[in-house]
Amino acid sequence: MERSYEKKIEVRWSDVDHNQHVRHSAYYDFGAHVRIRFFQDLGYDGKDFQNLGLGPIIFQEQCSFIKELSLYDTIRVNFLRGEISDDGARWTLYHEIFNSQDKKAAHIKLSGAWMDMLKRKLTVPPDDFAKGFKSLPLGTDFVYK
Repeated sequence: MERSYEKKIEVRWSDVDHNQHVRHSAYYDFGAHVRIRFFQDLGYDGKDFQNLGLGPIIFQEQCSFIKELSLYDTIRVNFLRGEISDDGARWTLYHEIFNSQDKKAAHIKLSGAWMDMLKRKLTVPPDDFAKGFKSLPLGTDFVYK
């Protein structure tokens, strides 16, 4: 069964550039924060990954910037799945970022895999983790209209 996963985040001073725009890299940071919290909520925190010798690697990450975010806005960032291999080893994931008016402000797509940090080779995650990953709602690519 798919379950929705999202977090609210306040845009901080450190997320803004000298033009008072949210830095492009901050959008990626928002997505990463939500992904790591998802892993933690599945029962896998940084220590667990370290003990397993497992880590996520990103092959590609792209963001479509749609609407501006503002300093001190409380934004909503969700986490959606794309294609995930049967064993959960390789994946495409999405984040949608909504501004404080609940308008979609950005769409992030990333693809990656799990790495055995000792062997430095791709590997599969634990079964329960892969199952949790696959429980995310299905996302889609973003297309400008």
